Amino acid sequence: MNGKINNTLLGILKPDPTPFEVNDTDLKGFGLRVQPSGVMSYYVRYRLRGKQTRIVIGRTNEFTPAQARDAAKSMLAGINLGTNPLDDRQPVKETKTLGKFITNDFAPWVTTHRKAAVTNLARIRKNFEAQLDKPLAELNALTIEKWRQQRLNHPTHPAKATTVNRDLAALKAAISKAVEWGLLEQHPLAKVKPSKVDTDGIVRYLSDAERQALFAALTQRENTKRADRAKANSWRRERGYPELPNLDTQAFYDHLQPAIVLSLNTGLRQGELLSLSWTDVNLPAQQLSIKGINAKSGKTRHIPLNSDALTALKQWRQQSPESNVLVFPGAKGKKIVDVKTAWAKLLKQAGIESFRWHDMRHDFASRLVMAGVDLNTVRELLGHADLKMTLRYAHLAPEHKAAAVEKLVQTPT
Repeated sequence: MNGKINNTLLGILKPDPTPFEVNDTDLKGFGLRVQPSGVMSYYVRYRLRGKQTRIVIGRTNEFTPAQARDAAKSMLAGINLGTNPLDDRQPVKETKTLGKFITNDFAPWVTTHRKAAVTNLARIRKNFEAQLDKPLAELNALTIEKWRQQRLNHPTHPAKATTVNRDLAALKAAISKAVEWGLLEQHPLAKVKPSKVDTDGIVRYLSDAERQALFAALTQRENTKRADRAKANSWRRERGYPELPNLDTQAFYDHLQPAIVLSLNTGLRQGELLSLSWTDVNLPAQQLSIKGINAKSGKTRHIPLNSDALTALKQWRQQSPESNVLVFPGAKGKKIVDVKTAWAKLLKQAGIESFRWHDMRHDFASRLVMAGVDLNTVRELLGHADLKMTLRYAHLAPEHKAAAVEKLVQTPT
């Protein structure tokens, strides 16, 4: 399009889905390029020695139209005398690669503003290693689509669609920041959609038999640990060594049983459970709080404690040192990383298969729904930001669907 490039024009120009240019009507060769992101840049287009060339003067947030026009006039005057303004330009800056952008620009920001920063940075660096040395501006949808197909169709270790979607989401979030910060004019992966997955897949929860087996295994573990401790103390007593603490005076051998009881009766994520401090627990009010800083949604929520959870926490509080900050601390009071080893041994002892620690959260939600609790209440207890996440449990309460289709039945008259 044509028009005089001035402040009035800048005020009315709106970005289109595709880039477009405005040719100045007063100064031939002077123009303005408008990107879909809204970024606008002044430029000079000229022909010298039979070759048409373009040189960018700068963005509209760096120069006023009048300043850009003066710069264009100066450049065009030199061109008429046979001088190429490109010869006087500063050396081209070092190309910013995806890897340099992630390390120098994105990592400091995401580490400050996102809880899952470490996980997502590792995800990007591991799964997009082949793209890290490529210029950021050369990243495109075709490259990522080929990457996706290679991951999904790997001959020996094909990735799950959900895993690939998480990897892709991490990269797209980083690239969104590159666009926001002006390093890219538009998002090259905007049209790359996540792979379709069955978000309402099978929800794993404990059967009544498995629940009995789990607690039987916990009881057996406690009895074994107590017997081992008694035997060890007998050996120490005979030899005059100081005895270890008597386990008969406390409810639990260690954190495993109360942590499991709390998880099954509150639906806490493992990260929320292991970050829980005693200041978050209000035993008289029979309630605990998950602070926003520890919640996946970033929002604080409050969860009532039923009698099982309350009893376990009271017993655990009684045997825990007053100096403990965390409810379930690790060595030297530090946060436990995970409980994979003890959990795996317990499941093996109970004969339970394909049941992750996180599945206790599904078990909590499933039992609530099967008991007739409405989905919105379940959503609030789980801390889901959107009801869509909670709908995966809807099939466990089919009564409302059965009642709906029953309305079609006509009673013979």
